[in-house]
Amino acid sequence: MSPRKKPKVALVLGSGAARGWAHIGVIHELAELGVRPDLIVGASVGAVVGGAYASGNFEAFEEWVAGLRRFEIIRLLDAKMTGGGFLQGKSLMGAISEQIGDPRIEELDIPFACVATELGSGREVWLREGSLLDACRASIALPGMFAPSRFDGDRLLVDGGLVNPVPVSLARAMGGDIVIAVNLNGDLIGRHFFVHPLEDAGEGDNDRELAEFEEKDSVVAKWAARMKTGFGVRLDSYISSLRKKESPDPGLFDVIAGSVDIMQDRITRSRMAGEPPDVHITPRLSHIGLMDFDMSAETISEGRAATQRELNDIENLPLD
Repeated sequence: MSPRKKPKVALVLGSGAARGWAHIGVIHELAELGVRPDLIVGASVGAVVGGAYASGNFEAFEEWVAGLRRFEIIRLLDAKMTGGGFLQGKSLMGAISEQIGDPRIEELDIPFACVATELGSGREVWLREGSLLDACRASIALPGMFAPSRFDGDRLLVDGGLVNPVPVSLARAMGGDIVIAVNLNGDLIGRHFFVHPLEDAGEGDNDRELAEFEEKDSVVAKWAARMKTGFGVRLDSYISSLRKKESPDPGLFDVIAGSVDIMQDRITRSRMAGEPPDVHITPRLSHIGLMDFDMSAETISEGRAATQRELNDIENLPLD
């Protein structure tokens, strides 16, 4: 009688912009529980975190994430008025490349794939070979925010979260026997339209802060000029949104974020009803906004806490 085959554990990392840093905490907590994925798949920011893990450069990537500050984030937002998106993504992907390189997917230590959406047909696209960075760039191309990625000459790909925010189906197709899925969009509806008390800084502080950075940093100054000229959006208003200074009327980023949250929540509920994972981890991240990439410590911590909340299901997995 042949020995029983050890089941393959697949980790599925869902979409969710800045909330995606919670995936780092999930990965660490699972490792401490003795659970290491045999394959990993992701959508949008989940593709980036999963790709960093599969590349073998996860520690460097996490150090970079931990060091992100608000104006460093602004430096990575290469605004451009043409090209199908508010941001081009070259600066961001360049920074990620410095941490994890650009290996080919088929040469990674751990099998990896991510999801994108073909803009012309609306089809779900599984990216399982080629440049890791190109695949991640396609998977994060949120319409309106990032310009689409061009593949195979004439195919335009956008964010995988449009069609499959938590791609359990891809993990099963790759041979995952046990699927652990992380859903970042479970408690977000309406979050961007609540009015929060203003922080103690006055309105003039944003202008002074902006002026200081424009004086010190030509990149920020150019970005501010592009924002104002091309979109009629003042950079100090964007800074306010990063600092949680919200007004009764939603701004540009609030509308985009709120709309994406609604869409992804509905799609995730529908798809996971038909494709349930073995363990469903749901970090509580309603207080983390679309662009709160500088809140990594809090977000990673909640990823750990969410994993602990599913401890009973994890410990009962038939891993041997």
